Amino acid sequence: MLVDFYQLSRDPVDVTVAKLARKVLQAGERLVVVAADEVLRHRLSEALWQQGNGGFLANGLADGPHAARQPILISATCSAPNEARMIILADGQWREEAITFDRAMLLFDAESADAARGLWRELAERADIDNRIFKQTPEGNWREGR
Repeated sequence: MLVDFYQLSRDPVDVTVAKLARKVLQAGERLVVVAADEVLRHRLSEALWQQGNGGFLANGLADGPHAARQPILISATCSAPNEARMIILADGQWREEAITFDRAMLLFDAESADAARGLWRELAERADIDNRIFKQTPEGNWREGR
């Protein structure tokens, strides 16, 4: 299982989720995006729908109609009625249920950096998990770092 840590520094969480979601869909995969806060979930959904230039990332709420058919689900939990194998933890909160996915992406900001470092150390000790960290460059790209 792969856990990627994304340190938010330049772009806000909704922009980062949209960038990552686009890459997941381009890879032919489905996705679950998790946030405990309902306002954040709706903001993420809107950001995915409003990608600009006539583009959008179709998504739905996990508790909404036709959830199983959605390529991207926005949820308060780690359940995946759309059979996604990838998950984004958009609110910076680790959920142990994320290990049931092939890949988990934990987004965290400066306020959550200490908790993310602690989680990094904890997960690094587990043989069943391979973790990486990505930091954003001033240009908005992501590079793997330490």
